Amino acid sequence: MESESLTSQDRAVLDLAARTWAGPGAKERAIREGLGMSPTRYYQLLNALLDDPRALVHDPVTVNRLRRARDARRESR
Repeated sequence: MESESLTSQDRAVLDLAARTWAGPGAKERAIREGLGMSPTRYYQLLNALLDDPRALVHDPVTVNRLRRARDARRESR
């Protein structure tokens, strides 16, 4: 069963995505300092997680909210 769970990095990415941010740059700073990666890499991982059923099990509220936002952006193009 452990092989079917998310990695600690995947969980950290989702947990950071679930938070709200007070000011400009705060999220990017948290990505660099807390996750040790660039914001670009963070968003690549997050986008892949939105299509991962394990992420939906881990945090359905955040994953569904971000899926709706992603779908709305795609439709507005």
